[in-house]
Amino acid sequence: MATSKEADNPELRPGDEGFQGFQMQLPENCIEYMLFILDAQVDNKKVLSSLEEVRKAALRLADDLTKDYIWQRDSFNLELKHEKGLAYLWGSTDYGDCVEDEWLVVYLLRELTKSFSNLWVRVADSDGEFLLVEAANVLPKWLSPEIDANRVWIRDGKLHLIPLSGDERSLSLPDAVKVLESKPETLVHSPFVEAEAFYRLEKYPGQISEHLHHSKITVPRKLAYILHDRPKAIAPATEAFYLRDAFSLKPLLSEKATLTFPPVDLVTVSVRFTKVLFAQLKSQRFEPPPAWKSLMQAAETEAINGTDEAQKKLAQLEMGMKVTSGFEMLAKKAAKSNNRIVREIAIVLEDLEEDGDSAMPTDADIKAWKDFDREDDESWLDINYNDFERELEGRASGKPKSKSDKSAGFGDFAAQADLKKIVSRFEAFLNDEEAGMDGAELDEMDEDDDDEDEDDEMDTDDDSEMDKEVSFDENQFASMMREMMGFPSQPEGDKVQLPDNPPKGKEVDTNLDDDAEIQQLMKHFESELKAHGALDLDPKPEKPATIKGKAKEQLPQTSTSPTDEGADDDESGDDEVDIDYNLAKNLLESFKGQAGLAGPAGNILSMMGFQLPRDEGDDDDDEKAP
Repeated sequence: MATSKEADNPELRPGDEGFQGFQMQLPENCIEYMLFILDAQVDNKKVLSSLEEVRKAALRLADDLTKDYIWQRDSFNLELKHEKGLAYLWGSTDYGDCVEDEWLVVYLLRELTKSFSNLWVRVADSDGEFLLVEAANVLPKWLSPEIDANRVWIRDGKLHLIPLSGDERSLSLPDAVKVLESKPETLVHSPFVEAEAFYRLEKYPGQISEHLHHSKITVPRKLAYILHDRPKAIAPATEAFYLRDAFSLKPLLSEKATLTFPPVDLVTVSVRFTKVLFAQLKSQRFEPPPAWKSLMQAAETEAINGTDEAQKKLAQLEMGMKVTSGFEMLAKKAAKSNNRIVREIAIVLEDLEEDGDSAMPTDADIKAWKDFDREDDESWLDINYNDFERELEGRASGKPKSKSDKSAGFGDFAAQADLKKIVSRFEAFLNDEEAGMDGAELDEMDEDDDDEDEDDEMDTDDDSEMDKEVSFDENQFASMMREMMGFPSQPEGDKVQLPDNPPKGKEVDTNLDDDAEIQQLMKHFESELKAHGALDLDPKPEKPATIKGKAKEQLPQTSTSPTDEGADDDESGDDEVDIDYNLAKNLLESFKGQAGLAGPAGNILSMMGFQLPRDEGDDDDDEKAP
């Protein structure tokens, strides 16, 4: 978002003193939205009433769609603002760790614009125009992060872009609104950009309910009442537990402290979470507080030698302990909190203290609650790599589905869409001949490339057959990778032959591009290996050689080829061989450091025809070695 300072001085560019175009204007994990009524036929006096009508309609829509939804931190909200001569509705939502909240806000606003033809909406977060980030793959070339501020608007459910007006600079908010009022016909609407920017909205409104998770937990009856009366309070309580510190834990860890929710009169109820909140609680390791320790120990003992039901009860008790601990920390500062839901918890607790046990729900009351016994599957928490492979291959787990099923041949429709999007973008990048190693388009080309290519082809014709076998062909490797992933291989005519080894003592030409420099370094490395006989792929069988100036240590057979050209074939294997000890030692230690996994040393040696045995242990573990 452009700052006022930058708007006053549009000539500032990245790197110039005073440029603030990339500074974060919003808190992290926060989305900001602005709603404008722009209609030449609407009198300025009527704008305020129109904005109030939009605000009420927006809140009604939010209530209808998010009635049972649990916001991570802040809910959708709107207020009237007057700033820089503009009157508009403004709102900000802190979505914390739940990105779904951000996209739910975008969905609400897009749906709202379909009901008001003269409503213009702008959304942004700490990354700026995040809708353009989503559509980065299809953006026009004239639109860059330096000048995209205030150029993205939503109207009538569609995405519109404010084009450049002769000069490349960021737009201030008043300037952008002026363009929307005076020249709306100049705005750009691209279906490709819109489809990419709104891609995540395709799963709404169904995603609102899909994002929720119900789980049975064991908590004190007093807390069960609060969770039933204020179900959305689970969000701040989970955050209090997840972000706990030593100060907030102090009342819990003290054996003399009076607890708001002591672990007595426990009941098992179904609680509604979001998947993010449930995962935050489930993933935390938490030592039971003193008040819960005996209960947890008894449940663990029963679960060790007990049935699956006993293990299930232990999991419910452990989750209930975490939720109760979160509410315990939350209750200590509920009355002074800025969060409306947390303040409501303080009011409910005060009422419970006045009414006493008479207000507590009975077991019959609890069983009559909605979704009292609901417990959703938790398998979404687990990563099953076999299922993931099936998803990549387009096959569903279990029985095959009918052809009429949209997700036929795939385990999950959302996963199918996401994976296809990733693959399509990767394929587009590989097939983009103008894309560089960093993904950027290369607008300038070296005019001498063609001449260099011709010289390189003539130089490489003189290489020996053995050099071709052990040399790394970057183009061939890229072609192989394309074929493995099902993409068209690179045409042979696009191969670029790189320059051969420069003579010793000659400096590397720094004017070559990065690929040529890398190839020259590899050529130097290859030349050194050949000089020491490491690339002799057909060595004559000999006895293990010794290294000059070192103890007689047996090296792998492939690395002990003689390099003395004047050596006799009948010469004894005990004769000293002049091998670069440090080079061989470093290669072997690098290979050993891979611990049997893929790595640079193993890959280089493999391309040279070496297959070293896996190192099963150190010298101290000789008894474990094969």
